[in-house]
Amino acid sequence: MSVTSSTGTMPAAFLGHGNPMNALEQNRYTEAWRAFGQSVPKPRAILVISAHWYIGATAVTAMPKPRTIHDFYGFPQSLFDINYPAPGLPELADEISEVVHPTWVGADVDAWGIDHGTWSVLLHAFPQADVPVVQLSINAEKDFDYHLALGAKLAPLRERGVLIVGSGNIVHNLGGMDWSHPDDGFDWAQRFDEDAKARMLDDPTEVARLDGHGDFRSAVPTPDHFLPLLYLAGLAGAAGDVAAEGVDVLIDGYAYGSLSMTAYTLGLAGQVAATGGAGAAAMPTTMPPDGSNT
Repeated sequence: MSVTSSTGTMPAAFLGHGNPMNALEQNRYTEAWRAFGQSVPKPRAILVISAHWYIGATAVTAMPKPRTIHDFYGFPQSLFDINYPAPGLPELADEISEVVHPTWVGADVDAWGIDHGTWSVLLHAFPQADVPVVQLSINAEKDFDYHLALGAKLAPLRERGVLIVGSGNIVHNLGGMDWSHPDDGFDWAQRFDEDAKARMLDDPTEVARLDGHGDFRSAVPTPDHFLPLLYLAGLAGAAGDVAAEGVDVLIDGYAYGSLSMTAYTLGLAGQVAATGGAGAAAMPTTMPPDGSNT
């Protein structure tokens, strides 16, 4: 049953999505995503900042019927057969432009849609696909402070029934994956993930300073999967009193040594039941991970 958030505004989240095979399986992470979806008020729309829309501009999808994008390689046909037919909400593009002004935001009416960083988690969190979904691109040309500030600027949308979700992985090193560690994290991965956790629970805006961490280059060889966390951190910072708003760990864990599956919620502290079960879905071995666009 849905519940109201602790502040009367829509909650927000960052979800560590892992590899797209999680869309087909039930495990401790997908159960956490399902519990999250059941714990939030039904949104007017879901705005997702996905690691997989990483381009040289800031843009939002503005089509009434976004297509399901299968932006990966080397996976079974059953994954390519998935369709997530959620509607779009074109008018949300104008609202986003309004709240983030003077930041320029382009309206994408035909190029993108719903990528696997979005639908692989929403299949579990909102399986009926009856809530409009809009994506906000990650501008690859901007620094960490830009993304943190843009996340903060999105905060008024939470008062308008918009559920904001970042989807990526705090530690995401595909080249470092080790098949003999399906549910473990290397020491460097755990150090980085735990430091991120300490900052998220104490002063979330400080995660933007993790680029100075000793394990940053190993944990974040490319920034695309890390940057969605900064949007939740920005929202938490905009909320002011983090303790009152409630930044909480939804689920944590590792996959193949070099992926963190940690997820966070904002405004739902203590309202999502803990989950058990198996670890993250297994990766297929037909293609090197760093060639799969996971």
